[in-house]
Amino acid sequence: MKNIREVKDCFGCGVCATVCSKNAIKIELNKEGFYVPTLNTDACSNCGLCTEVCAFLHDDLAINNNPKHCYGAWSNNVMIRKRCSSGGVGYELGKFLLDKGYKVCGVKYNVQEQRAEHYIAGNEEAFMPTGGSKYIQSYTVDGFKAINRKEKYLVTGTPCQIDSFRRYIQKFNVEENFVLMDFFCHSVPSMLAWKKYLQHVEKKIGRVTYASWRNKFTGWHDSYAIAVDVDDKARNCDGIDCYNNYNIYISEKAHSYNSRLSKGDLFYKLFLGDYCCNPACQKNCKYKYDKSSADIRIGDFWGNTYAKDEDGVSAVVAFTDKGDELLTSLDCTLQSFPFEIVAEGQMKKNAGRPFLADVVHWWLLSSSSRKGLIKVVFFVDWLSRLPQRCINKVKRLLR
Repeated sequence: MKNIREVKDCFGCGVCATVCSKNAIKIELNKEGFYVPTLNTDACSNCGLCTEVCAFLHDDLAINNNPKHCYGAWSNNVMIRKRCSSGGVGYELGKFLLDKGYKVCGVKYNVQEQRAEHYIAGNEEAFMPTGGSKYIQSYTVDGFKAINRKEKYLVTGTPCQIDSFRRYIQKFNVEENFVLMDFFCHSVPSMLAWKKYLQHVEKKIGRVTYASWRNKFTGWHDSYAIAVDVDDKARNCDGIDCYNNYNIYISEKAHSYNSRLSKGDLFYKLFLGDYCCNPACQKNCKYKYDKSSADIRIGDFWGNTYAKDEDGVSAVVAFTDKGDELLTSLDCTLQSFPFEIVAEGQMKKNAGRPFLADVVHWWLLSSSSRKGLIKVVFFVDWLSRLPQRCINKVKRLLR
């Protein structure tokens, strides 16, 4: 295969567009709400670079390393630990490397475009928007294309983005300039789900100017919570730092929106219920559990070990010696565990497809904003899963 013309329903990582010197490839949302490449065949030179860096077209990973060292970890800075989704280790890594002269290619939320996107941060102030999880697919191309391969970078992303990016820097023989970090990934949801959710929120409070996906108001174990605000001016008043204290600030505002998974949040039920996952994540993902092309993988340390901790603990896995050396240099507390313990609460298999997913898909594509149909879908699906859940609970009790 000389180009990506035949590639359909891929991961949407955008590295093919990054490597193309002819600008023949664009990454755009398809009608299902996922990023996919489109090829201008007239501009294409059939050099084959796009297929060489494409993780979707390879059965193997760019590197085939087993986990070297695994940790439960958290930042020793109380405020960093508090504002980050889990223990703040990813943020500490970025801060440490910035001090060493690296730049960071991370992800922020663009409220104007209503999307997550990769960008370049050269100092800690510019780096701050990367803090916290963004549970939507990121647009990578502008950020990846802004990278100067002769400089040093920390690059973060989903496992498929990082696998393709590893192939990219291998192709140009510049791996030594990069530190790559991915995370335990559920899947990426359709942007249709996020935009439908925003429509629902904006009918209540107005145009959204700020969004976050995690907070620890009621503790780390109940931190799947979306906070949304509409008053852009308020973000700069009274010395409020939106990346440290802003979620706490808007939780008290009348014209803001706060919703938690534990209270039935619509977006999280769609996403974590697998109703709107990328088909490539369901069928083609090869990065679950202990499979990664990154130097470091992070996530939440779910499971029994820190079941009573509500401040947040990161599950951290070093897949390379470079990654492990960096981890032990951070201002973090590291507690070593076997990989099976660190990854106890992580997915071993790809996200499935509920039997009523087609109904949800129709609703996402429609102009309807009524939630009654979706509530019925959630209830029927819950009933269908109940017998298996009861069986699983009995098995756990017997063990």
